[in-house]
Amino acid sequence: MTATLDAVSKTFGRTAALHPTTLRLDAGVIGLLGPNGAGKTTLLRILSSALAPSTGTVTVAGHEVTGTQAERTEARRRIGYLPQEVTFPRGMTSFGFLDYIAVLKEWGDTERRHAEVRRVLALVGLAERATVKVRALSGGQRRRLAIAQALLGDPALLILDEPTTGLDPEQRASLRGLLSGRPGTVLISTHQTEDVSALCDRVVVLDGGRVRFDGSVPELLASAAGRVHQGATASPGAVQTWKTGTGLIRSVGGQPGPGASAVEPTVEDAYLLLRSATPEGAAA
Repeated sequence: MTATLDAVSKTFGRTAALHPTTLRLDAGVIGLLGPNGAGKTTLLRILSSALAPSTGTVTVAGHEVTGTQAERTEARRRIGYLPQEVTFPRGMTSFGFLDYIAVLKEWGDTERRHAEVRRVLALVGLAERATVKVRALSGGQRRRLAIAQALLGDPALLILDEPTTGLDPEQRASLRGLLSGRPGTVLISTHQTEDVSALCDRVVVLDGGRVRFDGSVPELLASAAGRVHQGATASPGAVQTWKTGTGLIRSVGGQPGPGASAVEPTVEDAYLLLRSATPEGAAA
């Protein structure tokens, strides 16, 4: 078991961003889904030690993030974290930025540190851009550089908040290959449901600061079996409907009309149905 959250909650004033939550994060790739404001970023920041919880305990690789300073430091050494927004120091090259982050992570041996910087630059496809100033990189290249800093030291727990933002389809596929082949635990918060279906062993759905689903992708898909249809008309009461490239109308939920046929649900379909069943989703 790489990490645990035990009865962890977070409130800001009178607002509960995260209700008491208990999760066990084992090795593998875990997708975290949820609408904006669901509490995903709050959970990730607590797990990464960037934000203290209001209640509960967090443990990473046997070290308590919510414990003493020494315990928190040991936990941080085993965590790689990519926030939604990364600020790059002015004037640095790609190599210089990663070297700076590695120094902050206490890589004192210059030769080993530089070898590690070159390794992660190659992993994200930026080896040939090592000496280029960060300001001269494209948006997608800067995002890959931000991912590279999280990979330094091959952490036991890799936390990625919207990692594929700004990446083109080829870069997204490359990132999937990189993450699927690494040991340890990868926790990805994303709005890209296709990334979850293609990559994740497990999916957690957070809504209104509470865990609404925690299971495998096949289990999530099974919850939508027989509830997604295509036909000439929209299903009355459907959660969402849209016209597909075939000219047929796809309906998620509702009562299928005459001639409609059931189709295989996607992760997005199952997520929409799950959301519609929660008070927050119904209100939306």
